[in-house]
Order: sequence, then structure tokens, then C-alpha cells
Amino acid sequence: MSGWPELLRDGVRDLGPYRPGSSAEDVRRRYGLDEVARLNWNEGLFGALPGVHEQVAAELDRAWMYPERAWGEIRERLAAWLGVGPEQVLPGHGIQALVLTVVGAFVAPGDRVVVPSPTYGLYAPVCRAAGAEVERVRSPDLALDLDRVAEAARRRSARLVWICDPNNPTGLRVGPGEWAAFLDALPAGCVAVADEAYMDYVPEADRVDRLADVAAGRRVVVLRTFSKIFGLAGLRLGYAVVHESLTPHLHAVQEPFNVNSAALSAGSASLERAGLLTERRELARRCRELLRDRLAAGGLEPLPSDANFVLVPLGGADDLELFERLARRGLLVRPGSEFGLPGHVRITVGPAELMERAAAELLEATRER
Repeated sequence: MSGWPELLRDGVRDLGPYRPGSSAEDVRRRYGLDEVARLNWNEGLFGALPGVHEQVAAELDRAWMYPERAWGEIRERLAAWLGVGPEQVLPGHGIQALVLTVVGAFVAPGDRVVVPSPTYGLYAPVCRAAGAEVERVRSPDLALDLDRVAEAARRRSARLVWICDPNNPTGLRVGPGEWAAFLDALPAGCVAVADEAYMDYVPEADRVDRLADVAAGRRVVVLRTFSKIFGLAGLRLGYAVVHESLTPHLHAVQEPFNVNSAALSAGSASLERAGLLTERRELARRCRELLRDRLAAGGLEPLPSDANFVLVPLGGADDLELFERLARRGLLVRPGSEFGLPGHVRITVGPAELMERAAAELLEATRER
């Protein structure tokens, strides 16, 4: 026995080992399939915007250089697109890396952190690994209960609260009035981190304006990504929008040049084509509603969603068994048991033909019980 686990910090050892779910390649080999449809990771199944791949390929001639120029360029482009100052923008190696940066800047051993449940699974373990005490706040239904989150933050004198909006895995979002009351109810010294990975799927008129909160000096950190509507998950590019006084401190705890040139180039190329996002948002909405309508017609009732996925209660079916039935058919979905919602599956939204197939296969698989 190597004894390595005994050498780990307590916070890390207590988490246990990380075990990712079945990959498409695992399933393909296990069942002898030629192809597997990936509806389990909320990737942008419509792909990158037209012309982005070609622009990235042109950047590879400069692969020998550190990406200083590309880093500055994307900060300028993001700032212009968002209507903020470049000094407020911090690119990162996906939202996951930015979560680590935020925790590295704010969380010390013994600090208290509040995380809703259910929500994206990274916040709690990263904070626990940093030595924080994490309180999970479950809602009586699947919508985020911001009143309960704020009450827990006050009771525990929390350092951070995490809000994913629209929330993963439900697809439900927070209203502007709810958000404003939530910020007012947080204790002094508590930072609200808003993960807006799926916000690009929400029409701009319907969004909470958290960039205005940042500009007003509220204790808000906004995280966004190019992985979803821009279709760049494989290049790992995200960004934070924060008050300009905070950016250099976050930069100090984030490893330098942690985003590669290809990803930065892809982000800049995508922003040049940002005018196409309205059309893509509408396409995603139509395909999402197609999936929901087909499932509802078959007796299942997916939750309303403002993201690129739907959460489907299975009416008593075992989600892990259903996962295997669908995997044999070449469809990967995410079993709810993996994020604390047994009896549910989460399905990524993609092209209409794939949504027709996913609905038909899911309904047939539920009848196999």
C-alpha cells in the first residue's frame, strides 16, 4: 500500500476520490456501439459559431508564444460586448478554474460557505477542500429558495454563497426581484458568487442585471463561459466579471497564462460573431420545447428550463437502470442519482432530430420496467 491518502490534507482526504461517470467511449466499448450521442454533459451540441474553427487554426502558428496578446485582446472584446471596463474582466480556464480562483482568494480554513441543493456539484467540495465549513440549503421544491440561503448565510456569518442561475441541474432561474432582496438580506462581508454559465440562453430582457450590481460595488462576482451557447467546451474558456479593485487580487491567486492561445482566439472569434447568438438562442429554445412537448405527450413532465438541458422526473422509474437502458441504445443522459435527485434524468438539448429520438427512446425505456 502506497500510503498516499494518509499524506493528503484532511479537507481533501475527507472528500474521497473523484470518480467521473461513464464516458461515451466507455459506453461505446461496453455495448459494442459505433456511435454514442452525448446528452449528459450539457455541451453546446450545435457546435462553434461559423468561421471560429478557421480563425483558431490560424492562431496555431503562434503557439510558441505565451498568450499575452490574445489575453489582452479577449479582455477588450469581452468588455466592449458586456459594456464594462477591461479591468473588470478576468479570463480563466473554464468556470471550474475560476471557482478555484475565487475560493483561493476568499476562503480560509474555518470559514463558512452556503451552497443551495441541488446545484452544480463543484462548489461544495472545492470549499471543503480549502477547509471551509459548508452548509447545504435544500429547498422544499426544486427552485432555489434564496430566502433560506440568505437566512443560513446570516446565521453562519458566511464568507461566500454560491448561486447558479439558471440553476444546474434544474434549468430554473431567479427573478430580478428575488435577487435584489437576496443581496439585501446577506450579512456584511459575504460575497455572492453568481455562476451564469447558462445565462446566454435567457433573453437579455429577462435576465438579472448582475453587471449593474458589480458596477455599483455590491459584493457580487459573476462567472460566465464560452462552453455552452458558443460551443467551445473542449477549449475550456470562461471569464469572471468583478469590480476593478478585485481583479488584480484574483489574478494574483490564478496561475499566469492559464488559458491557451487557441481558446483565447476562439473566444475572440466568437465575440466577433456575437450577433448570431439571438438566432442560436431561439434555436435552442425551439429544440428544448420540442423535447419537453414530446415527453409531456408521453406522460412525463419535464421541469421548465431556461438552459440547454431539461430535468425529467421519471414517475417512479429507477434513473440508474434507465441510464443503462438508454446507453445500450447509444444515448447518454445524466442520472439524477449523481447529483442527489434519484428518479430524474437530465438531458442536454441539441438538434431537433436528436431531440425527437431522445424523447422516443426515453419514453420506450421507461415502459420497459
